[in-house]
Order: sequence, then structure tokens, then C-alpha cells
Amino acid sequence: MSAEHGYIDLDEHDHEPAGSSSITHNRLAARPKMVPRLVAAFVAGVVLGGIGVSELRNSREQRDRTASVLLVAVPESAGGGGSDSKGIVELEGQLALINAGPAPITVRGATAQRPGVLISATGQSRLLRPGGTGRIDVKLRLECATAFGLEPLSMRFSVETDDKQVSEVNYPVALAGSIWHHVAMQPCERRR
Repeated sequence: MSAEHGYIDLDEHDHEPAGSSSITHNRLAARPKMVPRLVAAFVAGVVLGGIGVSELRNSREQRDRTASVLLVAVPESAGGGGSDSKGIVELEGQLALINAGPAPITVRGATAQRPGVLISATGQSRLLRPGGTGRIDVKLRLECATAFGLEPLSMRFSVETDDKQVSEVNYPVALAGSIWHHVAMQPCERRR
């Protein structure tokens, strides 16, 4: 625009607003710097996300491993039996335990009950490593006429896992033919 004549000269090409070429130039110069930054942020996100997913999976596997309890129980010893006039024998015995699971467990207690049978743990808690064995003391109250059926007795164990969670676990224990059966039969036979 020519100030002295009051008209606009359309042939002049150098009438850009002040500073516009420097803004355009700055934007173009910033783009090549921004692309590597975006790629680096994307790669960092992928790496951190992968690590997070891996840690989550490992944590779940550890929790599942810790929470799984595989316990085997077998009557091991018995003694001190006597029969009363009603045909009930009271014994003290031991139950052998095997931790067949992948993590340490603490057996805190054991009980079993059905008609003619009452068993309860009397000793202290027992820590069992994976594949390890231990014994717990039990008190048995057995009715001579009905205690030794062919069906296994369902023993209930209170078990604490490595993550301090306590749960109840059942395991069938065969009474018929066990050491407990043989020891209890002596006072039962004397009663007849």
C-alpha cells in the first residue's frame, strides 16, 4: 500500500505481517526435533508397559503359587488307648503331613468328625516346606462299633500360606486298616 498515493499496489510481494516468516520458520525447525521426541516417548511407553505387564503376570503367578495348597495326611502312630463301658476308645496319636504344593505352608490345626469318630489336633502349628514332611499330635475318640467304615474320613486342616492367608483344606484319611485302627481294635476286642 502506497501511503503517498492512497492505493494498494498488488504487485508488491513483500507485505507479510510482521514476524510471520519467523513463526513459520520456527514451526518448520521444531518439527524435525519433535518427531524423535515423540518416537522416544512411544518407545519408552511400550517398554514401561511391557515391564508393567510382565510384573503383573509374575505377581499373579506368585500369588497363585502361594495360594495353592496340596496337603497329604496319613495316620502315623497311636497309643494310650482304653475303652469305656460304652465302647469308646480314646487315643493319642500322630498324623504325618506332606506338603505336595509349590510353596511353604503352616498347618495350624486339624479336625475330623463323623458318627463314631472325633479327631482334633493338640499340638503346635507345623511349618512345612514344599515337598517337606511333618507331624502333628492328635487326640482320637473312636466308637468301636462304627468308627472304621470303608469310607475315608474327611480331615479339615487350617492352613496358612506364605502370604499370611488362612484357609481350610480337606483331605481324605483312610481309617480302616491304618495304625489307628490296629491300636484301637485291641481295647475294643478286650471289651467284648
